Amino acid sequence: MPRPKRADEKNAIYHALNRGNARATIFHKVADYEAFENILAEGTRRYPCRVLAYQLMPNHWHLVLQPTEDGGMSHFLRWVSLTHTMRYHAHYQSAGEGHVYQGRFKSFPVQDDDHFLTLCRYVERNAMRAGLVTKAEDWRWGSLYRWNQSSEPNPKLLSPWPIRRPPGWLKRVNTPLEDNERDQIRWSIRRGSPLGDAGWVESIARRLDLESTLRPRGRPRKKPPSPQNES
Repeated sequence: MPRPKRADEKNAIYHALNRGNARATIFHKVADYEAFENILAEGTRRYPCRVLAYQLMPNHWHLVLQPTEDGGMSHFLRWVSLTHTMRYHAHYQSAGEGHVYQGRFKSFPVQDDDHFLTLCRYVERNAMRAGLVTKAEDWRWGSLYRWNQSSEPNPKLLSPWPIRRPPGWLKRVNTPLEDNERDQIRWSIRRGSPLGDAGWVESIARRLDLESTLRPRGRPRKKPPSPQNES
C-alpha cells in the first residue's frame, strides 16, 4: 500500500514524531539532549519552520511545528533527522551498526483550536505520564520547562502560539487527558490522520488526499449473501 501523501502547508500546524530503531534509546545522557536541542535551534535558522511545543524522551521525540513556507516542515525535519543521525554515529562511533531511527518521521495536520491545545498538553506531559518526573514542568527536555522559566534558556527554540495559551496552563498540563482526547491523538498517530473535529478532518483529508488515513487498515469485510426467497 503506498504511503499517504505528506501534508506540509504554510502556516498550518503539525504534530511530528520519530522513534529510535526498534524503540532503542537515542538520548543516553544530558549531553545528548542538549545536542539535539542545538540541532533543532540550528534547523529553525536554516529552514522556514517554527517550533511551538516539543518533548524529548529517551527513545523518541514529539514536535508541534508550523512551517512558514510550503514544504518548510519537511526540509526542516529531514535536516534535523539526518544531522542528528550523523552526529550520533560520530559521537558513539557506531557508523555501520544500524539505523538510529525506525524510519522516516511521521507528521499529521492539527486543527488550530482546542485540538491544538490538547495536543500540546499530550506532548508536554509525556515524561510525567511515563513516570520520569512527578510534575510535567520538571522535565527539562521540553517546551513546558522552557516556557515556565523567567526567560527561555539558550538555545532559543520556541515561537509564539497561533492561539492564546489558556490561564492556569501548568495545572491543565498536569491534569490527565480525557479518554476520548487521548484516544483521538493515538488514532491520529497510529493511522497518520489529521487531528481535529469531524468536519475539519473530513475536509482537510479530502483536500490533501489523506482520506486513506481515516479508514481502518485491512480489507473491508465482505457482506454475507442475501438469503434466497424460498419458492
